[in-house]
Amino acid sequence: MRIKPRQHLLDIWRAMARNSFDGGEWSWGKWGGLSSVADAERLLCLMYPATEIPGFRLDDPDLTQDDVVRALEGAGGRTEIPVLLMGAVADFMRAHTGHDGRPTFAGGHYFASEDGGRELTAEQREVEVVDSYSMSVTLCLATLGFLRVYGTNTARRDVLHLIEELRNACGKRLTAAMVGLLRSFTVKVFDEGSPEGRTLCELLGQGQLPARLVPQKFQRRFRALRTTLGEDLFLGVDVHEALRDEGRLFECGWAWSLVKDAPRVDVDTDIGVQPDGIAAPAPHLHFTVVALDGIQDLFSDRTLTLGLLDGEQQRLAEALRLRWEITQRYWSGVARFTDERWPLEDIPWRTTGRQLESSYLSLSVAAILVQDLVRRRATDEDLTRTVAVMERLADRGRITTRMTREDAALALHRPGVALPLEGSEALGPSMRWTMTDFSAQLLKRTVQLCALSRNLPAYDRLVRLAEHVFEHVWQRRLTEGEGAGLWDDVQAVYPEAPRQEDPPSWAVTERVTECMVAAHHLYDQSPIRSAELASLARGLLSEATHLLGREQLQAEPTAGGQRGRALKRAEVTLRRADRILDELPGTACALTVSVLSELDALAQARHDGQGV
Repeated sequence: MRIKPRQHLLDIWRAMARNSFDGGEWSWGKWGGLSSVADAERLLCLMYPATEIPGFRLDDPDLTQDDVVRALEGAGGRTEIPVLLMGAVADFMRAHTGHDGRPTFAGGHYFASEDGGRELTAEQREVEVVDSYSMSVTLCLATLGFLRVYGTNTARRDVLHLIEELRNACGKRLTAAMVGLLRSFTVKVFDEGSPEGRTLCELLGQGQLPARLVPQKFQRRFRALRTTLGEDLFLGVDVHEALRDEGRLFECGWAWSLVKDAPRVDVDTDIGVQPDGIAAPAPHLHFTVVALDGIQDLFSDRTLTLGLLDGEQQRLAEALRLRWEITQRYWSGVARFTDERWPLEDIPWRTTGRQLESSYLSLSVAAILVQDLVRRRATDEDLTRTVAVMERLADRGRITTRMTREDAALALHRPGVALPLEGSEALGPSMRWTMTDFSAQLLKRTVQLCALSRNLPAYDRLVRLAEHVFEHVWQRRLTEGEGAGLWDDVQAVYPEAPRQEDPPSWAVTERVTECMVAAHHLYDQSPIRSAELASLARGLLSEATHLLGREQLQAEPTAGGQRGRALKRAEVTLRRADRILDELPGTACALTVSVLSELDALAQARHDGQGV
């Protein structure tokens, strides 16, 4: 199934209109307001494409395209849609702001108890989570950019008042989310002889290095990162002294929430009292990936071009960017630690803490590697090996192969991968966070790799894989009920999956929306240049130019006749083929071949004594 990002995004927006608009008003439904993460994901299904793709923009009614308006007809006309959308974002800001005016980032109903016999306390459901920080960064930046444009296209006083209210709320929430991300970053240091150290050494060595040499290679590879972590970052947790001991190993990244004993961050913006952290100071792969995705938006071209960050936010963004770069370099280095066999190629990945094993964790490490490859432009070898990993993950997730009876891979999709949240037991029963978006995440990273690849064989493999995964994901749309056209109906592709009466999954729907935006950017860039086609195009162009010159030597039998027009047309076509040869050699070949065919017809007619 070919990926058609525009058509598929319009389908998603039609489903959004049916689900979230009621009589021209925004409707949150019974699940709205119960999780800041879910509410942000729902809004991003609209705001993200509207601010990332020019053809989907809603901030200038004069430029909103007709098919976009038709897709959102439940929200009103082209002038009503942006006001309604701003109102929905304003509702979100109010719903997730405490009585003291402090923005809140609660996981809400996304949290679950690890002990099925014990319910979570209300206090536990209000605990902040990294997913909400990250989603809020993306949502606030999208909204601020939206307001920057729409504010110049309206003179209504009530709308201008709403814009000002929303701009202040977004700025405050953005600052609070950035502070939350800073306070959730952590470094875990441990001895090589500890259970964590032995697990990491075994993972890194891959049977290729003697156990005693793994720590030595680790120290050499990560010495610069260790120095940066020990000297340039104020972590608020007592690891600086431990990092100075080069005989110890470490991991870095984001915990699931604010780290226990994490210090407050000094900011001038009034974001309220910064809550105490409860998360154990240990990186979580899933939450690390989520944090990296959100932080990346802080220094995107759009953020910088529109000047969306104030001075204080720029300072916070620089601190987050340093952590972003360190984390990417660390996990990319771990994933490719040994040349003979990458640790990432040893699927499933095993964590050092509770020693969890899952293909989802392998996908999380692969996601960080993909981000790093994009950042530093991958070598062909790195790209080829990463493609193979993605293909194996699709196979292990039974996306490109058949699910067998009682196949353990089914658990990746339903009930999903449960991540224990260390430290949550301080407030009640231990909590978990369940991920069901394996397929959507695999599609997203595959499309990102497609956009990165400049190697034709690797690109073709990635496109085929992306199309297979997309077909699987698209079949999982709900076909009936309030969420028709949204996600996630696992039984549509895995009939043996247990049935669950859940609301539409905004997590999966938002990930698919991100995939379509990434696919749009993929098709918007120039195709890969083939050296073979370029060489062929030059040869064809040389021959065609010569034959055109030969035909132009002949006398024109009739002034302004068909032969003269044909020669002029051929000259213009060859000029265009020459101009685009370096960028689009295949198209240049096609244009030149058409000219060669016409020149041959002219030559044959002349030789047969037939005037044209």
